[in-house]
Amino acid sequence: MSKYKHFFIDLDRTIWDHERSSLESFKFIFRYFKLKELGIPSLDEMVSVFNSHNDILWSHYRRGEIKKELLSVKRFELTLNSFYIDNPGLSHEIAQEYVTMRPERAYLFPNAIQALSYLNNKYHLHIITNGFEEVQFQKLKITGIDKYFKNVITSEEAGVKKPDPFIFELAMHKAGASESNSIMLGDDLDVDIEGARNAGMDQLFFNPEELLHDVKVNYEIRDLIELKELF
Repeated sequence: MSKYKHFFIDLDRTIWDHERSSLESFKFIFRYFKLKELGIPSLDEMVSVFNSHNDILWSHYRRGEIKKELLSVKRFELTLNSFYIDNPGLSHEIAQEYVTMRPERAYLFPNAIQALSYLNNKYHLHIITNGFEEVQFQKLKITGIDKYFKNVITSEEAGVKKPDPFIFELAMHKAGASESNSIMLGDDLDVDIEGARNAGMDQLFFNPEELLHDVKVNYEIRDLIELKELF
């Protein structure tokens, strides 16, 4: 019999296929705003540049160095500037369109529903996410997976972001859980896994790309369907 009673789960890149959803949104944005005519050679080049800026800005956001409103627009402003397009108004338009449409491009990882349905029959499930609160709740509702989760703990509610141990501690408190009967499932070794470890929780690393690493984790899977075999 499993010692766990509570599964805490990351959303983006663990259950929600962030890259696929984002790419579909960018396809629309690239056409709708006629970005090739403005000087961006291709969709692939735009996405590559955006991802580079976005990763850096998200690092600042996790450390509390910038607000989400700045992150949301700045990543597009920097992307356009990289192609010598200086148009703050356009940056704001694209940012708004991206945040609005992305939850509607609803893509889950393979076997997500099967895994959640299985876990839901045996454990209490909860979300811990750094994503923008209003967007994350949309994602859960649009995909119909909100029914599986008893609690959704966001970084905005906690006032801190993963990997800060407090967000994990708050999540356990809200769930009536303890370190000994909780486990965290996530895709990010620094944010989800290290954060959970520092909060005293066991960790389950979702590694679909089979990235090589030397981080010690309690469990590791590459497909969500493996949860049925492990738990």
